Amino acid sequence: MSRADVVRIAAAQYPVTRFDDWDGWAQWQRDWVSDAAAEGARLLLFPEYCAMELASLFGDEVALDLHGQLDVLQSLLPQYRQQFAALAGEFSVTIQAGTFPVRLDDGRMVNRAMLFRPDGSEDFQDKLIMTRFEREQWGMSGGDGLRVLDSEFGPLGISICYDSEFPAIARRQAELGAVLILVPSCTDTAAGYHRVRIGSQARALENQCYVVQSPLVGDAPWSAAVDVNEGAAGVYTPADSGFPDNGVLAMGEYNRPQWLYADLQLAKVAQVRRDGQVFNFRDSPAQDRFLSR
Repeated sequence: MSRADVVRIAAAQYPVTRFDDWDGWAQWQRDWVSDAAAEGARLLLFPEYCAMELASLFGDEVALDLHGQLDVLQSLLPQYRQQFAALAGEFSVTIQAGTFPVRLDDGRMVNRAMLFRPDGSEDFQDKLIMTRFEREQWGMSGGDGLRVLDSEFGPLGISICYDSEFPAIARRQAELGAVLILVPSCTDTAAGYHRVRIGSQARALENQCYVVQSPLVGDAPWSAAVDVNEGAAGVYTPADSGFPDNGVLAMGEYNRPQWLYADLQLAKVAQVRRDGQVFNFRDSPAQDRFLSR
């Protein structure tokens, strides 16, 4: 397999951070992207809700207001998009930025993952299924549709945190052509992290594809939204021919801020689906006839 078939991905174990001004935040993002690009990464994945640290720009009263900060952050959404669009172009990388709460025209607030391509185009996937905290305490709503996004590496899916725990979502993404699923996550307990990790590994096994998780890490007592964050980035694969026996290609150090790098050979997904020891992806529809009874 030639080097042209290899895509280096960088998954952030991103530390939630407090900032005094926009320029400080923007420089911090540039530093992270620059570091990953210098290591040869062409696809960068940031965690769920790391954009919530921007509430610190408005002071403690806003940052500690669970609901108020959602509306205040809408004023920064255009700048946020411009920042990552510029970074994608400057460093010739594709970036899935940290998810951002977006107010829709009908008043609903969704959790949106935005993908920025080096050619200046962008796309998004909204989180589909809300956790109890998001729904009951935060008033967040699930998105309207599942998408598979085009990239220079081929079609990819995004399953935001809790979405990765539901097999039908990743299965549909794979059916629509995704050979890589990105999982930005934000979990405040070890149990929450492991739920997303186990879900991500299961989705890689079931669909015989790559699944990459990127968590938010660190404590932010000044924030009502992301005050405690735990996890480790991981790159998961089928447990099959040509892949690691345990289905783990790379794993970060728990709770340590870092980029986790891995070289993905995306053409191997088609190969294992065609010639693997098992055919999880191909055989998946066989179970449907039992479930309908």
